[in-house]
Amino acid sequence: MILHLFLILWRLLWIPLLPLLLVYLWRRGRRDPDYTRHLAERFGIYSRPLPKGAIWFHAVSLGETRSATALIRLCLARGDQVVLTHFTPAGRRESARLFAPEIASGQLAAVWVPLDMFWCWRRFFRACRPRIGLTLEIEIWPAMIFAARRAGVPLFMCNAQYPSPSLARDSKGLRLRQRVIRGLAGAFVKSDLQKARFESIGLTNITVTGELRFDQPLPPGLDAVAASFRHWLAPEGQIITIASGVEVEEPIYAHVISEMRDAARAQGLPPPLFIYVPRAPERFDAVYEGLVAEGLSVLRRSTALPPGVAGFTHPPAGHALGDVDVFLADSLGEMFFCLAPADRVVVGGGFNPRGAHNISEALMLMKPVVTGPWTWTIEFPFEEAALAGVAVSLGDQTDPPSALADRLAAALSQPDQTDPAQIRAFLDQQQGASARTLAAIDQVLAAGKARQAG
Repeated sequence: MILHLFLILWRLLWIPLLPLLLVYLWRRGRRDPDYTRHLAERFGIYSRPLPKGAIWFHAVSLGETRSATALIRLCLARGDQVVLTHFTPAGRRESARLFAPEIASGQLAAVWVPLDMFWCWRRFFRACRPRIGLTLEIEIWPAMIFAARRAGVPLFMCNAQYPSPSLARDSKGLRLRQRVIRGLAGAFVKSDLQKARFESIGLTNITVTGELRFDQPLPPGLDAVAASFRHWLAPEGQIITIASGVEVEEPIYAHVISEMRDAARAQGLPPPLFIYVPRAPERFDAVYEGLVAEGLSVLRRSTALPPGVAGFTHPPAGHALGDVDVFLADSLGEMFFCLAPADRVVVGGGFNPRGAHNISEALMLMKPVVTGPWTWTIEFPFEEAALAGVAVSLGDQTDPPSALADRLAAALSQPDQTDPAQIRAFLDQQQGASARTLAAIDQVLAAGKARQAG
């Protein structure tokens, strides 16, 4: 009864919400026109037919798209039709880049996810009639879930985790979010702990498949590119990459970089060069201005190198950068190239309560990882990585900037103690989630056929 009333309220909420969302898309579209292109798709209206009987993946943005890439390629390789839905242009552009031949042939379609109104979802399900749906991570939308049930589409969370703060929050009051989650057909989760958490709220049909991000394909020739790029950046000194730095952390990083530069000079050592990769493209200019205001010398990737992989493979001829403190990676889709030359990696997000971003890409490149004290967002695989000695959460939550500065300053005069064999052993335990997830998908589809036959 409570859930039924909530779904009625959810429908009514869209009356005032829809104009606000359209204004939001329009405002985002002023900076990124892709937000407002193909707007009809957000209402379940398509200019060309979608593949029928497809496996449907909902990958809201860039990170989810990349995490599912290996699994999607397994589906495509055996002839499955695929539909990808996205909310952000970054995710959709990545799909267009990764799967251009399959999009051209009609085997795969990448479209906007419908707005979470039941009538939009009914149009979507009539347009593509997917055999199964997979929503990456923990994207929970009431109309999506219950419209899928009504359409007879088994919808599973995929690569799912239920972070402990979210579980604690959702377990209070009317537990509306948990009631909605129970409307799913099941979940493919990252670990036994996550399985237990979803079972504790009443979700059934759960399979442990692992972390999809560890199956991401690496760009070809990455080692050679990294060697060339490193020789240009800092052939003698250390390189530290700050990956996915978020807005509230920008002053922290600017201050730490400045401290590191001064500490190195005081010790008669070459200062480390920082590669700074902001999380949000709209922050590129602000990050640059903040670093310059700190008195740092900053080189922007957009002005220093040609676009594309060639920029990293063939940087400008001549000696190293010399007095540059920060190489600002103001580009998209080039995280691996920014991680590959690094001696160590600082993963952003962990220095504020909203939580750290993923550590898998750095570990896949055999880089030891440092992040802040707030790791609840990456509980898996961070806890396992910390236990294996390949990732570190710095200090308590009282003074993360000092903890970061102290950790990196100590690394100036001594090599990192992480044994590459430790990272390799950790990766060997984690990889293979895509194949396990595909097997779980097949079990769901086979069970559905058996029920229909019976």
